Amino acid sequence: MDELDRRIVAILQADGRASNAKIARAVAVSEGTIRRRLKRLIQQGLITVTAVVEPSKLGFQTEAIIGVQVDPNRLDVAATDLSKFHEVSQVSIATGAYDLFAWVNVRNADELGTFLKTKVGSVTGVRRTETFVILGTPKRGYGVAL
Repeated sequence: MDELDRRIVAILQADGRASNAKIARAVAVSEGTIRRRLKRLIQQGLITVTAVVEPSKLGFQTEAIIGVQVDPNRLDVAATDLSKFHEVSQVSIATGAYDLFAWVNVRNADELGTFLKTKVGSVTGVRRTETFVILGTPKRGYGVAL
């Protein structure tokens, strides 16, 4: 990835709907160059074009991160099982006090409690959880600073 690619990606990270023409003007190259560069970046798997849903706009008012301690021999299976729940938007395997972190969006605190008891609690190998309710999100990013 060269400097031009980085500039193109930075523009798309700020405005994922930026047209090829707008990007071309911003970086002072032809629209064809932008089209070819984007095609290559996508084909190489360096960038992915996706739609991001804003949970609060759909009535999901409670967002939480759940730290999960898991039996070591069940780590991969537990990660897969947590990933299957529609309330979970991301699962990460980590080092430290928790083996997994799950990002969850639900409508309210009652739904969060039900989710923890009936779904997370049913995952084989889960030993302990700690839930962190998100009070606000001053910054939400979806990419890497290039």
